[in-house]
Amino acid sequence: MNFTDFVSSRRVIRSLAILALSAFPPIARAGTYTELYNFNCATDGCNPGMPALMAQGWDGVLYGTLQSGTSISSYGTVFSFAPPAGFTTLYRFNGDDGYGPQSGLTLGFDGAFYGTTTNGGSQRKGTAFKLSGGSVSVLHEFSDGSDGAYPWAPPVQTPDGNLYGVTDTGSNPGRVYKIAPSGKFSVIATLPSKTQAPLVMANDGNFYGTTMGGGDFNAGTVFRLSTRGKLKIVHSFDPSTEGTTPIGPVMQAADGKFYGTTSADGTANQGTVYQLSANGAFAILHNFQTTKEGSYSLAGFVQGSDNDLYSVTSAGGINGYGTLYKINTTGTRLTALHQFDYPTGAYPEATLTLDTSGIIYGLAAKGGSLNGADGVLFSYDGGLKPFAALTLWAGAPGTTIGILGQGFSGATGVDFGSVAASFTVASDTYITATVPSGAATAKVTVLAPGGNLTTLRKFKVLP
Repeated sequence: MNFTDFVSSRRVIRSLAILALSAFPPIARAGTYTELYNFNCATDGCNPGMPALMAQGWDGVLYGTLQSGTSISSYGTVFSFAPPAGFTTLYRFNGDDGYGPQSGLTLGFDGAFYGTTTNGGSQRKGTAFKLSGGSVSVLHEFSDGSDGAYPWAPPVQTPDGNLYGVTDTGSNPGRVYKIAPSGKFSVIATLPSKTQAPLVMANDGNFYGTTMGGGDFNAGTVFRLSTRGKLKIVHSFDPSTEGTTPIGPVMQAADGKFYGTTSADGTANQGTVYQLSANGAFAILHNFQTTKEGSYSLAGFVQGSDNDLYSVTSAGGINGYGTLYKINTTGTRLTALHQFDYPTGAYPEATLTLDTSGIIYGLAAKGGSLNGADGVLFSYDGGLKPFAALTLWAGAPGTTIGILGQGFSGATGVDFGSVAASFTVASDTYITATVPSGAATAKVTVLAPGGNLTTLRKFKVLP
């Protein structure tokens, strides 16, 4: 089966699965953790660490990477997962094109996926790559010169087609790089310290990210970066009160604020949850402090239709293997939703993926009941509503954006707030729409036969 046929079959399978799920009331599905797949190091790749982002494609299928393996998968792999058909290994790295894809993938505006490997390539210092049509092309081989080395995070794409990413470390602190559509590579900024967290593009048009060190106390930072390379430290973590070593990324929530975690320190020395505004206003929402809550968070957040933030801890919990939890944006309520137990997954490090069906998917680095405890792909169904997701969160009238979801076949409209937009249905899981004249900043709604789907965040209309 070629890649095109594979994608087509996944679309059909996924549509049937969503229809089947929609036949049951949300209360019957709420709070269900499911071990979906046990990785096999020899054939699949294994041990997904962090950030290991999974990305939902135009076809509605999830795509990701596994950073290690044995035998035919010894350099790491790219995989796809579509319920109920399951897991497929799409690509195996060979060392020359990269080794150890810790990054996971991000979806580009062209429908392709982008990622990095921490090692491999001709210089053995890592690569940036593009996955399209089932094959990988190397965009850059890092040399540990001025370009940095050992990238962990995947690059992200901006509306002008450029890709922006970060390197972890090497002979220099982390670098911020840009890859132009022509393939030209350039370094645009030097970070305060090393980083393993992906950049996040906010609705102000700037990137935000974290470093594990640097700042006023050399305990970590949150920084803002323009596409021209202007970098500003928005917050320096104070070890005495705020926690240290923010390894995971920040996430911009529906309220426009940023949320993230520190992996260490805090009042109980188990890490913290923080809130940050673009102007630098900072607050600690929670100190991890009980056995049940977990500790040592390496992951970022996703926000559900209930407005709560969902994430995992990589250690602690009742069984000592980490937790899946949610917290509200005021920090007044943290709930442990699942205690990892090793047979069904252990030590989750990767940021969760919220599928537009409302199901949360994640990766555990170890555990599982089969294949030597090489890691687990899991889901959590908390009864969250299906929604539409935008590939771009800000733009001027006339800008074309992509919309991910399901049940789009036969859609009758796309509204930016109360203003109708022109649109094209590409598939049951993907629509393109043009930002209409007269639109104001608002949520976007797809008028679909099976029920309207609305974005969780507002789209910001730029002048």
